[in-house]
Order: sequence, then C-alpha cells, then structure tokens
Amino acid sequence: MAGTDSFWSNTVSSRVTLVGLALIAVPLSLAPLRVASAQGRCGGARAGSPACDTVPAKAPFASTGWKTVALDHFSMQATDPKREAAYYATLMNWKVRSDDGTKIVLDMGDIGAMEIRGGFVAPPAPPAAAPTAADSAAGRGRAGGGAARAPRKVVWDSFCWVIEPWNAKTVEAELKKRGLNPVADNDGKGFESFHVKDPDGFDVQISNNVNVKQRKAVAAKAALPAAAPFDGTDWKTVWLDHISFEVSNYKESTAFYQALLGWKPTGDEGSQNEVQIGELGNAIIRGGNPAAAPPGPPAPRHAQMGHVSFGIAPFDPDATKAVLTTRSLTSREDTGGKGDIHDPKALYKSYHTTTPDGYDLQISNATKASRTVR
Repeated sequence: MAGTDSFWSNTVSSRVTLVGLALIAVPLSLAPLRVASAQGRCGGARAGSPACDTVPAKAPFASTGWKTVALDHFSMQATDPKREAAYYATLMNWKVRSDDGTKIVLDMGDIGAMEIRGGFVAPPAPPAAAPTAADSAAGRGRAGGGAARAPRKVVWDSFCWVIEPWNAKTVEAELKKRGLNPVADNDGKGFESFHVKDPDGFDVQISNNVNVKQRKAVAAKAALPAAAPFDGTDWKTVWLDHISFEVSNYKESTAFYQALLGWKPTGDEGSQNEVQIGELGNAIIRGGNPAAAPPGPPAPRHAQMGHVSFGIAPFDPDATKAVLTTRSLTSREDTGGKGDIHDPKALYKSYHTTTPDGYDLQISNATKASRTVR
C-alpha cells in the first residue's frame, strides 16, 4: 500500500509520504485471534503526539443502515486503454467482457469488474517530498523515499458498490436527505445506480446487483483488445486485499464511508484508518490528520486510489517473483515491515509491480480468511 506514491508514481522505487505502516494480515479463522501491531506515520515517538491524535471524526450525517455487499466495478482512465487492458488480462487472468471502442470491461475473477476508458492526460510530476523518519520504516503498503516521480499515465477515478437493501426511489430520497445530490445512472436494462461525491469530490457510485448477477450468469468471452504483452499466467484473483485510498482528511473520509456504506473502521492510528468493506475486502484510508495541518489556507482537496492490492491464488513467494521476473516486470516485495518475504513470521507477503501506464499494482497472499484486521 502506498501514500504519496500517491499522486503519480514510478516503478520499483515508489515511496509514500502520506501514509505508513498499515496493518498486518491476520487469519480470522484461527483462535485465539492473532493481532499484530503495525504503524502508520504515527508510530514510535510520534504516537500520542498532538499531530497524531486518534479521536475519530463525528459522522457527517445519520447512518443509512446500508450494507456494501458487492463491488460492481472500478473505473480507470488510461492513456493507452487497450494496452493496459491486455496487461491485466494476461498477467492477472482477468477476462475481457466487452470492448465497444470507448470502454473496455474486464471481469476481475469473482471480485467485480474493471472499466477502462481512454483519454487520460498525465499532469506534471509533483516535486520530490522531503523524507521523514517514518520513511525509513517501510511497511505493508508503504514504500519509502522522496525521489521525484515520473507522471503516471493512468488513474483509477471511481468505484461502484452494490448496496442492500435496494429500492431506487428510497435510495435517492435518503441521499437527498443527507445533502448528497445524487445523479442517476441507469442503463434501461435493469441496472440502476446513483453517483454522489465524497468529502474530497471523489466519484462514488452505488447500485443494485443486476450487473453482478449478469456476470455470474454469462461468462466473459471477448477477445483481447491488444496483443498479449507476454505469456499468460494461471493466477486467479480471489480477494480485494486493500485499496490504498489517499485523501485530504482521513478521519472525515472514514466517517463518511462508515455512515454511507457501512464500512467498518478497525482503529484510528493517527494518520490512517483501515476499514472493512463488508465481506469484500479492505481499504486503508490515509493522509491528512487535521491536527497536523500546516498553518495557512488549506490545500485543494483531492482523493485518489493510490494503488490497489489483490490477493491471488496460487501465491508462492519464489514462484510469484519468477512469474514477474521472466516477464521483465518489476517486483518489489512488501511484508508489512515484518521481515524478509521468506520469513515464516511474515504472515503477509506481496509484491508491487508496475503496469504499462505506470500504475502501482500489488499482488499478495491475502484471502478472506486472512484479511487484515487491527
């Protein structure tokens, strides 16, 4: 998981300044529950300091009572969508469902769908960030360093979650009651949804389960939109390990998603909060503790999916690395700061690699049984 690896990242040496050590994977099926301590930016001497207070934000509105029960899709805008789609289809074994010339849709195993559009224009790279003491303690989801980064050529700019209970009129009324100004987005074939904005203006779409049922009923069989970049794999995407969600005020965003979609926070660390997205996976909401805000006018608000990590099967540290290496792909190991990837004490094992358009993709050994909890 990353932080200012955040806005635009490079390949192997991507580092994070907004975030820190996240939470280590813990097998829920084992008793007693093994909870491993972990740090964000607020571990060590900073723990308990005024800039690292752990008081959660108040809910922005009354809880909807809704449950997030499925991922309909992630949305991506890329400079070269066909090349990016062929990469995911070949490496991750995602199946191409459709390509209408403006949008490519892939099935991410049984996790949900990915919609890839073109037309992205990368902004200039941000200046190098000054390294901090926390940067030396790279952990799960945290790379290190303050080197300047080349612009990414892709952005994951939206997500759509299936909620229950669903009644379009009721959902719309509840969103309006909370001042969220819902915008309907229906396909006329049974799919119903609304778009709203989160505290940073990030596009949040909520929907019924029509697309999810359709994916289960009809296999994806469309052709690759571009030539396969390398030999395919036998990997299966089995778990949404985590979204590294980088925001202006992680406390405010955590409270928003808890109240709107029922996401369950696992503990405010002082610089981030890992939340459980129902039974689907996790998100680490990170960055921007208001207690640590510098003097002067606030910076423009912004949120982004800095990277996404997927649990795959089979996962073996050496075999997985070999798959990446033989395909000339980067492979930065990440165990959550728990030692070498071959250490039996390192329960969480993963590699970061980089897509053709420069996105930080993380692949791990995480499953539903070993989801991250605090």
